[in-house]
This record gives sequence, structure tokens and C-alpha cells, in this order.
Amino acid sequence: MEVFELPATALPLPEYKARTHGAAYFKAMLGSLGYPGFAYLGGSKRLNPAALLMHALDADDLDPRVTEALAWLPLAYPRMDWTWLTSNAKLRDRQNRLGFVVELARHAARQRGDSDLEQRLASRVAALEPSRLAREDTLCKESMTRAERAWLRIHRPKTAEHWNLLTDLNVEHLPHVVA
Repeated sequence: MEVFELPATALPLPEYKARTHGAAYFKAMLGSLGYPGFAYLGGSKRLNPAALLMHALDADDLDPRVTEALAWLPLAYPRMDWTWLTSNAKLRDRQNRLGFVVELARHAARQRGDSDLEQRLASRVAALEPSRLAREDTLCKESMTRAERAWLRIHRPKTAEHWNLLTDLNVEHLPHVVA
């Protein structure tokens, strides 16, 4: 891949199998793909960004710094295999998480002034809209207490409310994504 200067999106996408990964794994993979917050961890092993995003969205509990990095993936790799990612997200009932992350990325693209990317991401969000789940979920933080859940039901951003997610994550909290 390095010799032919191929992007990480050219890496093969195997059949998705749920796996449990620790924070170190996600940080290293994000670093190897160029995420600024974990660039110092960049290793030689890389994973297709769509596969990495799917594994992260399917995690019960993620390190908050990893969760904040997820919106960077659609920004950095807008040509990832959306068909593979969307179908696997739907199979695992993770489409709300995906929709929210892509919506954050769309807001970041707008703040960057990249209207073409914003439109591309908006079409990805629109494609997920018909399959939005009514069931409440968290953004990869299943260990959240009842008190946290109650607070977030009242104080979550409108986008999180729309996607039925309990999170207070907002594009303003994502310095490495917006930059």
C-alpha cells in the first residue's frame, strides 16, 4: 500500500465479526490512520477505516477520547465503503450511533468550510434516516449510571436526541476533528 500510495480505504473489508478491543487498540489504529490526537501512537499495522469505525460503534464502552475521535473517520476517509459499513451497522442495530457520528462529521465539515464534504456526509445521514431506531442507546458507554442517563435525557444536544442517543458530545468538543 505504501509503495503504490493507496489510501487505507483500499484495505480489504472482511466479513464483520464482533470483537472486544481495548482502548489501546483503538488509539493505535486511529493513530496509524493519521488521527492527530493519537498520531504519536501510529504503528505499521492499519485497518480499513470503515472496519475500525464499525468495531468502535459496536463497542459497549469506549474510552471517551476514542469516542471523540470517531467523527474524524468520515471526515478523513469520506470515500470509505459506506455500503459495507451501513449494512453491518444495521445488522447490529448500530445505525443510530453511525448516524450521530456522521452528523457530527457533517457539522465539522461545515465549520471547516468544506461544503462538498458536508453535502456528501449529509447524503450518508439521509440514507440512515429511514432506519433510525426508536430504542434509546448510548454512544458506546453502556456502563453509564441511571443518574447520568437521566441528566443526559434533559441536557443532550438536539442531534443526540434525534438519534435517540444518551451523550453530550457536540462538535465543539472535538478539537482534533474540526481542526
